[in-house]
Amino acid sequence: MSKVPGRLITYCTNIHPGEGWWEHFAALRCHVPAVKAAVSPHRAFPLGLRLSRRAADELSDGEHERFVAWLREHDCFVPTINGFPYGAFHGERIKERVYLPDWRSPERAAYTMRLADLLAGWLPAGIVGSISTVPIGFKGMVADADLPEVRRQLIPVLEHIEALRAVSGKEIVLALEPEPGCLLETTEEVCRFFEVMAFPAELRDFIGVCYDCCHQAVEFEEPEDSLARLANAGIRIAKVQVSSALSLTSPTVAQLGRFDEPCYLHQVAVRRRDGALYRFRDLPDAIAEHAGLADAEWRCHFHVPIFSPGAADFGTTRRFLEQALPLLPGEPLLEVETYTFDVLPPELRRESVTDSIIREIQWLEAQVDAAHCRP
Repeated sequence: MSKVPGRLITYCTNIHPGEGWWEHFAALRCHVPAVKAAVSPHRAFPLGLRLSRRAADELSDGEHERFVAWLREHDCFVPTINGFPYGAFHGERIKERVYLPDWRSPERAAYTMRLADLLAGWLPAGIVGSISTVPIGFKGMVADADLPEVRRQLIPVLEHIEALRAVSGKEIVLALEPEPGCLLETTEEVCRFFEVMAFPAELRDFIGVCYDCCHQAVEFEEPEDSLARLANAGIRIAKVQVSSALSLTSPTVAQLGRFDEPCYLHQVAVRRRDGALYRFRDLPDAIAEHAGLADAEWRCHFHVPIFSPGAADFGTTRRFLEQALPLLPGEPLLEVETYTFDVLPPELRRESVTDSIIREIQWLEAQVDAAHCRP
């Protein structure tokens, strides 16, 4: 493997459809060589690998060896796994099912430990690995009363990751990913969760957050305040998902309806001019209340390409990214995540998915260099 870049920048392969290992691997072979040639021709390229439970189970010893050989041949390595979607993630109605099984479930714990075993085998020495995961569960399904059971599931996973480090020397962090509508939604809720969980001191280094810029922008949070709160609470940022959300000021129903698609959950926050904030479970729920909130700013959990400033009839939260990047600590991997490519309006996907990924990474690299935050 050639030299590893100081600041790891990649994209999440959850943009590519497929649930079985051979579907995952076929997508990597199809798209990654072109992306690497464009953005990392002389350095090893980090893969932001998404693995479903089914794909993880299908990775036999032989398939594992074949994948390792492919990584070596194409000068790539795996520093992070997206362990958020357990099952199907494309081509059908996902909505709230994306959070299942949640962190009350032994199935979620077993799946995550399997991912940790795989990552420990792929992770280069000296690089901190991460596994992003659901923010405990959806608020309509999980409540504070479930936290003791959540803790009972999390602790063995953290102990497993600790044991992996003892055996292999590989450091892996479980990264809870706050998201609108979930038990961990706002930065304040994240800080309170870590306080309530009171993880043993010897396990605290093995759990942190995956900071998704789209999600916190939808919450109308300010990057400086949000990141300072996490730092003051001693919560580790293990990974940053560099993503952008929709932002529309005084939108019409027709403008909003263009983004109402049936696959993914598109949570909405609306802020009126007086500062009052209204949250909705999904875009259709928000549209139903449009008459009373028309003269306001609407932010929608719909990932759009980070290089896009928007169009004539909608904007994006790209400004959040531009403010956040200079404030981030230097260690966490930066991962572009625009998994909604296949359901974007036509004017936002005029190029191939490979070319769009390349443009996003190049835009991010330019921002990082301009902010002088690439070591």
